[in-house]
Formats: sequence, C-alpha cells, structure tokens
Amino acid sequence: MQKRFAIAIILILLFQHTGFTQPTPPRPVGPVPSENQLRWQKMEYYAFIHFSINTYTDMAWGLGNEDPTLFNPTQLDCRQWARICKEAGMKGIIFTAKHHSGFCLWPSNYTDYSVKNVPWRNGKADIVRELADACKEYGLKFGVYLSPWDRNHADYGKPEYITYFRNQLQELLTNYGDIFEVWFDGANGGSGYYGGANETRKIDSKTYYDWPNTYKLVRKLQPNMVIWNDGGDRADLRWVGTEAGYVGETNWSLLNATGDVPEQMLRHGVENGDTWVPGEVNTSIRPEWFYHEREDRKVKTLPQLMDLYYNSIGRNGTLLLNFPIMPNGLIHEKDEKAVQEFAKATKEAFAVNLAKNAKATASQVRGKKPVYDAGKAIDADPESYWATDDAVRNASLTLRFTKPTAFNRFLVQEPIRLGQRVKSFTVEAFVDGNWKEIAKETTIGYKRILRFPTVEATQLRLTILDAKGCPLISNLEVYKAPLILTPPIVRRDQAGNLHIKPGDTESELYYTLDGSPPTANTNKYTVPVKTGTGKVDLKAIAYNPFTKQSSIVSEEKFDIARTGWKILSTEAKSAHQVLDGDPNTSWQQPKSQPMPADLVIDLGKEENLTGFRYLPAQNWWEEASIITQYQFGVSADNTNWKTVSEGEFSNIKNSPVWQTKPFEPTKARYIKLRALKNTQEGSAPGYAEVDIITQ
Repeated sequence: MQKRFAIAIILILLFQHTGFTQPTPPRPVGPVPSENQLRWQKMEYYAFIHFSINTYTDMAWGLGNEDPTLFNPTQLDCRQWARICKEAGMKGIIFTAKHHSGFCLWPSNYTDYSVKNVPWRNGKADIVRELADACKEYGLKFGVYLSPWDRNHADYGKPEYITYFRNQLQELLTNYGDIFEVWFDGANGGSGYYGGANETRKIDSKTYYDWPNTYKLVRKLQPNMVIWNDGGDRADLRWVGTEAGYVGETNWSLLNATGDVPEQMLRHGVENGDTWVPGEVNTSIRPEWFYHEREDRKVKTLPQLMDLYYNSIGRNGTLLLNFPIMPNGLIHEKDEKAVQEFAKATKEAFAVNLAKNAKATASQVRGKKPVYDAGKAIDADPESYWATDDAVRNASLTLRFTKPTAFNRFLVQEPIRLGQRVKSFTVEAFVDGNWKEIAKETTIGYKRILRFPTVEATQLRLTILDAKGCPLISNLEVYKAPLILTPPIVRRDQAGNLHIKPGDTESELYYTLDGSPPTANTNKYTVPVKTGTGKVDLKAIAYNPFTKQSSIVSEEKFDIARTGWKILSTEAKSAHQVLDGDPNTSWQQPKSQPMPADLVIDLGKEENLTGFRYLPAQNWWEEASIITQYQFGVSADNTNWKTVSEGEFSNIKNSPVWQTKPFEPTKARYIKLRALKNTQEGSAPGYAEVDIITQ
C-alpha cells in the first residue's frame, strides 16, 4: 500500500513538472468582439459597389429628380462584378441598393422610383437579386447599403418616412438571403426634390431615424449581420473619419457606448472605451465613388493600393474598396487590372513566412507551461497564443533564424477574443552582434503589419513595453516583400513648366509629351520642362537603373497654362497659391469676408470655356474652409456677368478631391467662383487650386 502511494505521489509530481497540469487561462481584458464582429474582422478585404441613377448624370450624388428612363445599363453583368472581386481576393460585396437620390435598384413595393419603372428590360430587372445570386455563385458574402437620406421621397423629414425606410429595409433583409453587413450612410438632410417640393430639409440624425428600434428590426431579420452607421446610435462598426483609405497608427477597436465621437476618436478609437466598435476603412479605387469617364486616368496605382492595405488591414482595420460601375453596367477594365495587380503583389509580399522555421523563445511564459510558450506564436494555429503571467506588462518574444535572414515586413496579431491589450511595443533586429531598433509602435489588435527598409539579421525581437493586461500574441510572421517602384508625382506651375518628382532617391525619371508610353529610352527628366501656354499630355515613369525596374505610368492631361492669369478680387499676395499648380498650397478668404464670397480671375484673354475645376485645401485642419455650395459666372468685361453653373460639391468634405463641373460652351475673359456655403458655417472659403476646361 505504501509503495503504491509513493508511486502515485511521484507520478503527480512528474505530471506537474512536465506541464500536464494547466494554469488558469488568461481572463478577457475590457470589451471583446461579438461572434458577428469577429467573423467580419476575419474577412479583412471586401468590395463596395456604387451604381445608381446619377451614374448617368455624371454627378457625385443624385438630387432625387433624375428621370428614371436615363437608367440603361445595356451590358449589365453582376457575374463580372463578382468574378473580379473573387479574383482580387475579396471576401464579399456591399451594394448601393439605394443611394441619396432615392432611386432603388430593386423593384420595391413602396416606391415607383425604381428599376421597375424604366424601359430597360421592360421594368423587370432586380439588380440586388442578380448580385446576391452572383455572390453566392462565386462564394462571396453579400451586404447592402441603404441610404437613410432620400432626396426623392416626399415624406423625408417627417415621421412617415421612417415607416417607409424600415419597409424597404425589411425587403432587403428578407428577400435576398444572408446579409453580412448593412451600411447606413452618415449623409443626412439637405436640398432635394422631395416629391416636387424642391427645398432644403434638416433632420437630427441622432434622433430622427429612431435607430434603437431600427437596429432591433435588423437583428431580428439578420441575426448574424454587422451594422455600420455614422452619425446615429453606436453600431457594430465605426467610420474612421476619412475616405482617404487609412486609419490611425494607434487604433483601438473600442469606443464608449454613448456620447459624441469626434474625428480623433474615429481615427484612433478609445483606449479605455466600454464597447467593442472596430474601424472599417472605406475608400474608392478612383477619386470619387460613382463613375466619371474623366477619372479613367485616375485609377489608384499599385503603390497606392499597397499603401491602402498596410494602412487599413495592417493597422487593425478592414478594407472596403469601391468599384464605380460604368453606365453600361460593367466594372472598367482599368479598375479590374488594378485590383488584379494588387492581388498579385499582396500574394508575392506574403509568400514566404521567414518565421516558420525560426526558433521562438520568450522572456516569460505563463505558469512556465508549454501550452502558452513562445512557439504558440508561430505554430500557424489561430486559436493558440503565447501568454505571460497575469502580473506581467512588459515581456519579449525572440525569433532565432537558422542563418542571417533579410526581411522588411513584420506581422503580429493578438487573440482579440480575449480583448485588445497591447499599448506599445518595439521590434528589434540582431545585427552584427547588437540589437537595432527598427520600429516602435503602439497598438496591435487583430492584425498589425509594419514596413521598414530591408535589414539582415540573425534574430528578431518583439518587446511589449506596456499592455492593459498580461500580453497575449497569437501570431507572428516575418517577410521580405519585393520592391515596388512608386510612380512619380507630376504637376504644372502657373508659368506652364512641368515638375516631375520621384518617390525615392534611386530612381531616374523619364517622360513623353505626345501621348506615347515613356521608357528608359524617352526624354529623361532633370529640370522643369518648359511647355508654353497650350494643353499638355504628360506621361512619366520612375526607372531604377540597378534593377531595370519601371514604375507604372503617371499620366495627366493639363489644360491651358495659367501664365497670364490674375486674381482681381483680392490684393493678398498669398492668393497666387490658387494658381500655382501645387495642390499642397492653399489660400483662404479673410475671416471678415461675409458670404457669399467671390474669387474673380482675369484669364488675360478671351477663352472658349466648357467647364471649371475646384480643388479644396488638402490639409485636415483647413476642412472648415471647403466650399460645398457654389455659383460660377463668366464675363467678357468684368461688369456683365452670366451664371453658367451652380449647385453643390457633393461629399467634398469626406472626399476633398478635384471637383469638375462642365457647362455649355461659352466665351469669356473673366471668371467668378462664388462660395455660397462652406462645410462649417462662419468659416472663410478656401482654395488649393482653381482651373478651367477649354475646348
């Protein structure tokens, strides 16, 4: 008996010593994601598709009074959309079933302003159905965008409209299968048709839609869905405060359940927030959301798309990338080519995980047990993780390579089921017998990816400097991504000189002015190029003479030079920045200037005009100066004026890109851009650039 008892004691001690007993698992720290939010976060990358009646009017937003017979996508092919998204590596599509114009792309029972009342397909189309079926065929998840603001509906602004809005929401959430996300845009209230009233209506976006009860309806109809909302009650996801394609380097997936959310909170989250609300980065593959032929030369380049990836998915967010559908009903071939190159480059960048064959050690392991040791961070199991004891806030994890290894990308993840913890960390490389710091950052979250110049080292060390609880790391990967040359930046100054700027210090620059493709055998750029006063068709590339690699082409069609132009409405010397060709400079009217405020320009001689362009100030701290409502006038003598264009610069605050406004051809020497309203009442109008379009 005593012998058996002694053996039992020895076995117990042996089991304890060899780690068969488990320490208590770490407890969650702070708010944690729901299953819906976790499932959404793992999607990482999916598509937005913008298509509506204003596709046929060349407007950023529809006004609500557009003739539905204009809608005529003769080659509509939702399978093409789905195929392109699938080949791009996207996991789903969110579709603008109804944008601000109120025009519905499904045959809603609650309005006549829809595809059921257009000649195309004899009014028998249902594009929402076609896309939902195409997504199912290609293994993509399907989501819907339903604009709360409806510039067509007569009852908008009244309680009756909420019933209408919910009826349409119920149609979309019950007739088209599983929906992974619903998108409620934050643009609410303003001028519109409103059943013929043609007036401006204002609503309180926080109370008018009765979001709590709308959310109850959504969750009842689609219990596995996430809700995106900007401006209403707190939803499952948050806007990140910009449509430029990035979220803050510090990015907590937390907000407070109540209270206002200023831009800094949208951009960075709230470290000690009481609710899990992760950020979704939404941007378009072109400057604007809807299709405009003039933007065929403005499709995002591969370096720009890679920046989007690292500044969204690589910063604990997801990437919602928009395709604008052409009037014929297809995605443009340039957009398709761009995302195919993006998918290929992303795959190449993350092809070989250099951490896979490394040996991992840690400064501290929870309970000294193998179940939480450093190897769990590189075992390719998303459910396992390296963990420390509860009291630890500072710890390190080291990878030892089998030989000197070159790398320039570092990927790290936390097991967010247990909360977001890390507040700051460093990454170091062991080079020539010394530790060299290559990055010092703040948050990690679901996924953080760092870029840095290529370094060759025998070891790599991740050090958690501070955390909200004991550090947990579920995954760590290391890569050497191929170099991608950034295309040059091009501009034309007021004198008509072309400036071409490289994106790095090693590249040479080559260009053409006749529309032909530039190569290393065409014109080499060394100094600004004099071009005279006429129109110019510039194409330029960066070329690395060591690798023989060329960037994609930067191309720009410049209208006539602004050489003889003079600003007449002010004597301020800094006003010349409106004409200097540099989008990074700007000028604002004096704060004492009442609205409306005029900018009058003498073109020097009579020109044949067909439109004008306005670029707002590009600095975020100047966003209050952005003009939203305007009039544009022309004159032959600076006395007798004719208004040739007036209206709104739609969505310009969130997307401060070039605004192009065509008008009927007219001859004039003087032009006047009148600011009627800015993004912020009481602020002075501002301008980065003003230009014209000539015949």
